[in-house]
Amino acid sequence: MSHDVRTPLPVPRYLDCLAADFELLRTAATTASPTARVPSCPDWTVTDLVRHVGQVYAHKTAAIRAATPGTEPEWPPKGTTDEEPYTLLDRAYAELREALTTHSPESPAGTWYAPDQTVGFWIRRMAQETVIHRIDAELAAGGPITPVPDDLAIDGIDELLKVFTAYAVTEWTDYFREPLATSPGRRYELHAGPATWRIRTGPDPLFTVEDGTTAAPADTTLSGTPEAMLRDLWNRLGPEEPSQVRDELRTCLKISTQ
Repeated sequence: MSHDVRTPLPVPRYLDCLAADFELLRTAATTASPTARVPSCPDWTVTDLVRHVGQVYAHKTAAIRAATPGTEPEWPPKGTTDEEPYTLLDRAYAELREALTTHSPESPAGTWYAPDQTVGFWIRRMAQETVIHRIDAELAAGGPITPVPDDLAIDGIDELLKVFTAYAVTEWTDYFREPLATSPGRRYELHAGPATWRIRTGPDPLFTVEDGTTAAPADTTLSGTPEAMLRDLWNRLGPEEPSQVRDELRTCLKISTQ
């Protein structure tokens, strides 16, 4: 087996990406009608999207300030359901930015991901959260999608497959067991630019992911630019962009990101 094991991006890179994508999100959300539907989240209007992102930022800021590994603050954060959405978004982003840049990445913070209870986890997660939701805002605005840098997209794919899905299967196994009970077992090979992952789904094991390629043939090969694969895996394609992700892989991704 060949491996191209990936490590998270440098902290300054995440912070730069977070800043850039926040500005793009804010611009797109202001351009779109507040009542416009978000195609990638059809139950949401743009106003709902803006409020959600603001609440996420406020929630993670509270987790960083509490510095209590193993626990997270209440959801939604107190007072955020009544605050004007765009005011909330701007205030919460400013407070998040302050928290992320004045705490060491190694400082303790409660997260839902047991292996990493640090501020560094939220630095990465907020950069990835923001790029996905700015794509939501751009889709709702009907404008072009701003390209996602390759390094951020590859990191986002890696996070989705390992931190979200593989971890969720381990921690909340029962949610996956029934949907995969009749699976014949499938092997996927996913290529995103220079990066490759091997994924297996089935009743036993339910889900595994590894970096690199193997000699064993894949049942399904998915390939594209890092941005295209990130958007496809997160179900953020435009209405005329066909998806390559289906079957048990889509099922696992959907369950793990709910």
